[in-house]
Amino acid sequence: MRACVWMAAWWLIWIAVLPGMGQGPVITSFQGSAQLAWTNAVNSNALYRVEWAARAEGPWYRTFDNIGSLDGNTATGFTVEVPMFYRVVMATNRPPDGMVWVDGGDVELGQTGIAEPVHTNFVSGFWMDETEVTKAKWAAVYNWAVTNGYAFDNAGSGKTNNHPVHTVNWYDCVKWCNARSQKEKLTPCYYIDPIYFNLYKTGSNAIDNAWVKWDANGYRLPTEAEWEKAARGGRQRRLFPWGTDTIQHARANYNADPTSYIYDTSPTSGYNPEYDDGVIPRTNPSGVFPANGYGLHDMAGNVWEWCWDWYDNYTADYQTDPHGPSLATFRALRGGSWNNFPNNARCAARSWNSMGYANYNTGFRCVKGP
Repeated sequence: MRACVWMAAWWLIWIAVLPGMGQGPVITSFQGSAQLAWTNAVNSNALYRVEWAARAEGPWYRTFDNIGSLDGNTATGFTVEVPMFYRVVMATNRPPDGMVWVDGGDVELGQTGIAEPVHTNFVSGFWMDETEVTKAKWAAVYNWAVTNGYAFDNAGSGKTNNHPVHTVNWYDCVKWCNARSQKEKLTPCYYIDPIYFNLYKTGSNAIDNAWVKWDANGYRLPTEAEWEKAARGGRQRRLFPWGTDTIQHARANYNADPTSYIYDTSPTSGYNPEYDDGVIPRTNPSGVFPANGYGLHDMAGNVWEWCWDWYDNYTADYQTDPHGPSLATFRALRGGSWNNFPNNARCAARSWNSMGYANYNTGFRCVKGP
């Protein structure tokens, strides 16, 4: 379903509705001040996004990074293309509670000198928890799970209910994702066989890539590709989730060291003074730092986040929705923590640990399909 409206000689605006999304919105005005207004024809509780293109045929973009910006290093004239066309896209159905949408598309992953080879993947759109799973959220699902056939290695800890859960290992997180799915009457993702017959609820099972029901509507751990795409917030080739190449205590909870790291411009060294109360862990309440371009908080610092993938070298080949190696020794971790230096907080930085590892600086967040 698509409606087109000419608002001025050189502005084209339309509504684009993804297949199966039902009745779309109607543009009501587009002012010279660049204020675009539309009305939702039905109470869909859907998520919308505004996109722009320099040509009617695209390509279409969601952010305005570097528009009209060129390096003026010569005495010649310059020409740039500026946005000429706009559209409003109804991207999803009703957003899941506490999750934000991460657009599908190509993303450049890795970064020279940090994680190589730099490579491009296509990552389909997905929902991601706005914050790391809190102790309160963990407890609500955990308490349901242990009375419904689940068994965990760790009960999970947290400084307070609104701080991230920590001291959970990879097995705990995978089983918790299944329990969260079942509790909400969604289809779980993780099984202990390739025909999705036996749900993973107990024990320490490494789980094969082929035993994951990737198209289920339940919760799961993000792949490394999904995590890094989400962390970048719609931008590429930047060190940190907020779209710049510097980090400060005002933006994240980490162990600052401006002397050793040129990109660390924090006026204070060591632990973030706001949360350095002398009590381990020095985590912060979820969501207190500004979100990145996708609306995600704490993608740098606070606690490490478990990912799905086995940790190993990755290929430079173009891939679509990669799930990581089929087998290795350790699982991947991303994002750094309150206890780590700023190099670990970079979007492309990778770490690893054994699946049974549980510590006060490690937690997670979930993703789910559309």
